[in-house]
Amino acid sequence: MGSTSKRIGGILAVVVLTMAACSTTNNGGNTGLTGTVSGDGSSTVGPIMEALAEEFKQVEPGVNVNVGISGTGGGFEAFCKANGTDFSDASRPIKEDEEAPLCADAGVEFTELQIAIDGMVVAINPENTWAECLTPEQLAAIWSPDSKGKVNSWKDVDPSFPDVKLELWGPGSDSGTFDYFNEVIIEEYVGDDLTQRTDYGNIGEEDDQAVANVADSRGGMAYFGYSYLANAGGIVKPVSIDAGAGCVEPNDTTVRDGTYTPLARPLFVYVNHAALDRPEVVAFFDFLFDTVNSILGDVGYFPMDDEDFQVSVDTWNGLKA
Repeated sequence: MGSTSKRIGGILAVVVLTMAACSTTNNGGNTGLTGTVSGDGSSTVGPIMEALAEEFKQVEPGVNVNVGISGTGGGFEAFCKANGTDFSDASRPIKEDEEAPLCADAGVEFTELQIAIDGMVVAINPENTWAECLTPEQLAAIWSPDSKGKVNSWKDVDPSFPDVKLELWGPGSDSGTFDYFNEVIIEEYVGDDLTQRTDYGNIGEEDDQAVANVADSRGGMAYFGYSYLANAGGIVKPVSIDAGAGCVEPNDTTVRDGTYTPLARPLFVYVNHAALDRPEVVAFFDFLFDTVNSILGDVGYFPMDDEDFQVSVDTWNGLKA
């Protein structure tokens, strides 16, 4: 079993226990629905949807919910075409200048629904005692396109740091995590329309591999969703971020209240309006909004505040009406 499958399995075990202890769904049981619901997209949102799909299967065994993990960009490619997926998982909003027009050309009408909050983690090796708190400017200097071939050692980042080889890992360019990091770090602190350096270890959507690589490298660094840190068992440690108000570590409080800036972010699911003609799709999303908040905290994600979550629920209820 691969690392992603193991992580999903751990999440599902927690979900089963949580659901047994306190069910929040209004679905009374098997109603005889059949069919397939299909989705694709973010490796960050994917584990949430996989867990929900597995639990929904217990309620409606005649319905299969298939969740692909090809990255946010890959998910929108599968979504924004004729006969595309029913939903798309995204760790960033749809690109209005690139992806939304593809949906329009294909006649795909959609609605964006926020379902959770995630904190993006910059992780280092536990033996790294010199870079436990970094500024966004320092992160930008490490990942800047101008740093390619120049910033190769931690000493190149700061003269007070030791001369230890800097090894970097991150997601591919189809990932919403890549896009978000690029937007809030590179574009904000280096320059518009720039993209991070390319001489890093591209782990695609295998975020668990980034965790393992950093754990094996004293000078390693990677960035990924908070849930991967929560499931890492202490083999890597998070960098605190000083965006002007002192060093802030990512945790339940700082991600939800926004003080972990600029690396806290919303997580979305996009729903294809055409799919709402099928009762199995409607039933799955009813189940999602009845259930999602009961599982997020245990698997490394964060519920939205009550007011914002109610906006998503009201949007969904209006959409399906």
